[in-house]
Amino acid sequence: MTLALDAAAQDLLFREARTANTFTDEPVTDEQVQAIYDLVKYGPTAFNQSPLRITLVRSAEARERLVKHMAEGNQPKTASAPLVAILSADNEFHEELPQLFPHFPQAKDVFFAERPVREGAATLNAALQAAYFIIGVRAAGLAAGPMTGLDFAGVQKEFLDDDHTPLMVINIGKPGEDAWFPRSPRLAYEDVITTV
Repeated sequence: MTLALDAAAQDLLFREARTANTFTDEPVTDEQVQAIYDLVKYGPTAFNQSPLRITLVRSAEARERLVKHMAEGNQPKTASAPLVAILSADNEFHEELPQLFPHFPQAKDVFFAERPVREGAATLNAALQAAYFIIGVRAAGLAAGPMTGLDFAGVQKEFLDDDHTPLMVINIGKPGEDAWFPRSPRLAYEDVITTV
């Protein structure tokens, strides 16, 4: 069976796409980020809750503040990437539900009145949106370098507030020289897919 997406697009988004570790100095523009968001915002989430929040780190001062919270091996690439994004989950996403889920605006209070429930839903659905964001970066012809090697509490204190939980940091740009590590193996179909 063939997929509806042509082979070149499949390669761009998946087969040839890799986590970049070096980048050129070509800037990533606000227009590119807008185009990425305008595509990936259509990815599904439960109750259309859309809890992902993205903080773009552009200034040298903010970059310096972020780099100190990255794991040692992630510091050089975070310092040199054209754009860095902090992806977080908005634990107060339910406030937007009357607008985002208008056919059942009561969902805000019926399902998400309790903070622990919201935190779990926000983390799960924002992580799903983070995956869409990475695919969107690739669709823009850019490379993404998602990282979870960081001081999460430090990043939250430095850039966010108590209502936003950091999920990852993503370096974004055109891949530079020696950008790729060798591709790691993937699990086979039969190791992942079960029919019952």
